[in-house]
Amino acid sequence: MKVEISVPEVVNIFKEIQEQPEKIFEMIRVEIRENVGEYLSELMKAELTRFLGRESYERVESDVDHRNGSYGRHFTLKGIGEVGVKVPRDRDGNFKTQVIPRSKRYESELRQDLSMMFLTGVSTRTLSMMSKRLIGRKISPSEVSNANKELIDAVENWRTRDLSGDPIKYLFLDGVNFDMRIDGSIEKVPVLVAIGVTETGHKRVLGFQAGDKESAPTWREFFKDLKKRGLDGSKMVLGVMDGLPGLEKVFKEEFPKAKVQRCQVHVVRNVLAKVPKKLKKAVADDIRSIFYASSKQKAMGFFDIFREKWQRDLPSAVKCLENSIEACLTYLMCSEEEWISLRTTNIIERLNKEFKRRTKPMEIVAGENACYTLLAFICLKMELHWKSNPIGKVRKNLPFFKELVESNFTQKT
Repeated sequence: MKVEISVPEVVNIFKEIQEQPEKIFEMIRVEIRENVGEYLSELMKAELTRFLGRESYERVESDVDHRNGSYGRHFTLKGIGEVGVKVPRDRDGNFKTQVIPRSKRYESELRQDLSMMFLTGVSTRTLSMMSKRLIGRKISPSEVSNANKELIDAVENWRTRDLSGDPIKYLFLDGVNFDMRIDGSIEKVPVLVAIGVTETGHKRVLGFQAGDKESAPTWREFFKDLKKRGLDGSKMVLGVMDGLPGLEKVFKEEFPKAKVQRCQVHVVRNVLAKVPKKLKKAVADDIRSIFYASSKQKAMGFFDIFREKWQRDLPSAVKCLENSIEACLTYLMCSEEEWISLRTTNIIERLNKEFKRRTKPMEIVAGENACYTLLAFICLKMELHWKSNPIGKVRKNLPFFKELVESNFTQKT
């Protein structure tokens, strides 16, 4: 079809463009959307012709199905926006177009983009607000959630994957709490997390599952699940944890050949909580001498000095350190280049920090499946980073006590 535009019309168009230069791009977008809508409508008409087996107005002898007009609907395309189309119908109602299925309101690539934006930190509510400008149509928060449902099966397959491929020598354990919507109410739900270190020093997130981190039976079930998936405990050397109630006992029972390393940072916090503010720095310096000793014999020697120095004034603090000193020095049995990574649960704390950073914009996680989807994405992203940062290849003697000492601790009962 030939389009003719008069000179006055051209002049008026250019005047509008000079006053509002961005208007030309809007005109282009509108024109593209109209053309794309017409193209899709014609494509579906051709699809109906093939379905019926004859052209429009073509007569046949037998009693057959006929065309029955069309109905309008909208469909959103990536890079184009929302287009209007006319979907043809047949009289018997048997025709179902495959070009734009009835259940689809936007193309699959848009759904994938929405899922990726959600995983990388944009909440469903924010995505809904941005969608009109981004893709040309407002998408409700529930539509964004529905788009993410397709990820659930993939996440579950990854979360329950086989673990027999890489023997694990170190296991880092911790739990993190999330505000989660459960049965119409908001509950604080703990999620147990395990990070394994392979014999080559590479870190892997072995699993995570909802459960009470203060409960020994819950940890036992978590360990049994890991073993069912192929985790070989016979080659495990060390379990690094922060002294959660019952965890150490269950770990020793489930992995009898492995030793327990208690997080030094958590122990220091517990000790300094029993120390007056003016003495915190002095006490922390003495503890650092113990924990940075080059051998267990020297460490225990420094502890004897610590006990003699502070027993009279700070008996509670001394008792607290004495109860944990053996478990805090287990890492000395391992290779020296790995010591800095095995002293604390920093590896898993860093992962938990990423969990919290990602879920903070959401305030409330919409159920267990949504939580697992987010955590799986974060775990995979962290594993990419860990590939270039294996255990034993980090800088030594990082002053992890410095920030701890300078913090304003409060006395705890």
